Amino acid sequence: MIARPAYNAVMELLTVQNLRKVYGGSVAVEDISFAVRQGTCYGLLGPNGAGKTTTMEVIEDIIPATSGAIFYKGKARDTRFREETGIQFQHTSLLNFLSVRETLQCYQKLFSHPEKLETLITRCNLKPILNNRNDRLSGGQKQRLMLAVALINRPDLVFLDEPSTGLDPQSRRYLWEIVEDIRNDGKTIVMTTHSMEEAQFLCDTIAIIDQGSIIAEGSPTELITTYCKTNTITLPLSAVKERLATLNMAYRQQGDSVVISSLDIEETLRMLMAAGVSLREMVVDSPDLEDVFLYLTGKKLRE
Repeated sequence: MIARPAYNAVMELLTVQNLRKVYGGSVAVEDISFAVRQGTCYGLLGPNGAGKTTTMEVIEDIIPATSGAIFYKGKARDTRFREETGIQFQHTSLLNFLSVRETLQCYQKLFSHPEKLETLITRCNLKPILNNRNDRLSGGQKQRLMLAVALINRPDLVFLDEPSTGLDPQSRRYLWEIVEDIRNDGKTIVMTTHSMEEAQFLCDTIAIIDQGSIIAEGSPTELITTYCKTNTITLPLSAVKERLATLNMAYRQQGDSVVISSLDIEETLRMLMAAGVSLREMVVDSPDLEDVFLYLTGKKLRE
């Protein structure tokens, strides 16, 4: 029997223990465990087919787990879990003949203590499109509507499954700002994404999933400093070539440039200046979450 964790309101809102999901002879999720703190955004980051959506659907109680345990506020999921969670699915079909206002009113009637429509309309910027039919909405407008639907029952825990997939950069950034505002209100968010930028912008903690298992977990900064410590400095070959022999640095020549690898960027810059190297055309690149992702999962595309 899996022990039930003690619940502390300032600690874990959601706990997943040894989650496993098998379809026939195929393992989709293998021994996944993690905990989500109250008021934070927890991201499941991974390539397509990694098991992110399956993990979410099991946690949401949409499909059953093969084995493992899931606890909400220290207890097994029950009616309270369903009443206090909101879900924005990756793909949702809406009734085309309804307007945005009618859709919100329809969903509002499903709950005993729903959020005020004006609050949702303002938060998700739906006022300009309230009378638009669902089949006339752009991708960004539809995603904002579905986010409003996910919030209509005033949830403590919100699930977002790749919320900005397919959106243009402006719509994507606007949606991120809404999600960030929701988190700042004390809501807890669990989301899936394959966007490094989205994960780095929104998530307090990230679990990188590959082939059904968590292979790394931590804040974006922790993951970067743990797995990709090396910075690079790129300089014109003409600015540094006469001093390369005296500089004890790891470097490679790349066309007309020299790329220097450094674990301590400040010390490397001091050495370059001490050697009289001109830094006027210097370019410094620091690792990001994409570098971590490629380091851990490999660069080969897996279908």
